[in-house]
Amino acid sequence: MTESGKSITASEQNVRQLPVNVQRQAAPGGMVSAAEPQPVPVRSENVPQIIEQKPVQAPPAPQAQKPRSKSSLILPLIILGVIGFGGYKAYGYFVEGRFLVTTDDAYIKADTATISAKIPGYVTTVQVANNAVVKQGDLLATLDAGDYQLALDAAKTKRDTLDATLIRLDRQGEAAASAVEQAKAQLVAAEADAQRAIVTFSRINPLVQSGSATRSALDTATADRDHSAASVIGARAAVTSAEAALAVAKAQKGEALATRKELDTMVDKAVRDLSFVEIRAPFDGVIGNRAAQVGQYVQTGTRLLAVVPVDKAYIEANFKETQLARILPGQRVDVEIDALPGQKIEGLVQGVSPASGAEFSLLPPENATGNFTKIVQRIPVRISLPPEIKLGGNLRPGLSVTVAVRTRDETVPKPSIFRTLGLTSIFGDRI
Repeated sequence: MTESGKSITASEQNVRQLPVNVQRQAAPGGMVSAAEPQPVPVRSENVPQIIEQKPVQAPPAPQAQKPRSKSSLILPLIILGVIGFGGYKAYGYFVEGRFLVTTDDAYIKADTATISAKIPGYVTTVQVANNAVVKQGDLLATLDAGDYQLALDAAKTKRDTLDATLIRLDRQGEAAASAVEQAKAQLVAAEADAQRAIVTFSRINPLVQSGSATRSALDTATADRDHSAASVIGARAAVTSAEAALAVAKAQKGEALATRKELDTMVDKAVRDLSFVEIRAPFDGVIGNRAAQVGQYVQTGTRLLAVVPVDKAYIEANFKETQLARILPGQRVDVEIDALPGQKIEGLVQGVSPASGAEFSLLPPENATGNFTKIVQRIPVRISLPPEIKLGGNLRPGLSVTVAVRTRDETVPKPSIFRTLGLTSIFGDRI
């Protein structure tokens, strides 16, 4: 203990040793009782004053102020960042966001062609495999051409035979035309003989009447006249017959020419059928879903493979009917493809489908029967893509896409906060 502590203890002992006066008071009845001890007031001057002395200490040396911890600045910076980010997003929504119509019910599409056999036959070769890139006109597969080559040869042979028949009919026509000319010449000769016979008869008949000529001369003149008349009739009939033969020859030639046209059609069909044994690509694309195998017998319409024109891909976005009011052809579209994360693509609205997808389904809904539950319908919207994206070869039909159509009228300036609040005269139109 310190010295001050000892002093305090001695003082307490002196106070405990002070005398106490005991007064006796007479109780009623002459009895004396001891009263309770009463404390004697102690004067301050009777008690020695004890002054506690504290050791004198030197003043503390000044200490350098500790720097503020970096952790104390993190929370304010986070709050400022959140406020700034929120303000940035709010401004973006005010300027652009509220004009965007978005949906993730969108997919990449392409007008895929399913290649089928036009004619029946056995598959002899398959020139391509799945995922092969082909150009328009490239050979994809071939069928057995034996039967179709024989059909073409038979059609050509028939046509050659008919060509020979046409030559014969031409000659017959020429002969018939000559026969007509000959018959006409014989008719002229017969008519001349008839005219001579009539003149001879006219000359002899008066002589016989006068007795200058014999009766036999008259009979001869009469016979010559009648014979000449009959010859004229025969010559005219010969002319008619020759002309009829000429007409028949012409008709036969016309029939043969019609038959030749038919044979030409048969030859063309045979050539066409023969060309179908080679199955070629109808346009540029990528092969997929190949089902053709060598040795397989295919019928007309049998699916062999598919050609996907990836360079002509487009987007089909299915918007709700409540979102279509502001969508118009020609509007720009922000496109995000799940297969190409982080890549921003700008498309263009080409058109809106004339009906909902349910109307084109195999079994369209019939809401006039049974209980009715209203369901929000979706309308397909076609969106075109820039050529450089399609030619990149990364797009595949069926990929999921998220689209946002910019419905704001871009012919007018962007909306600003100051313009909305009517403060453009003070702050301008910058924000």
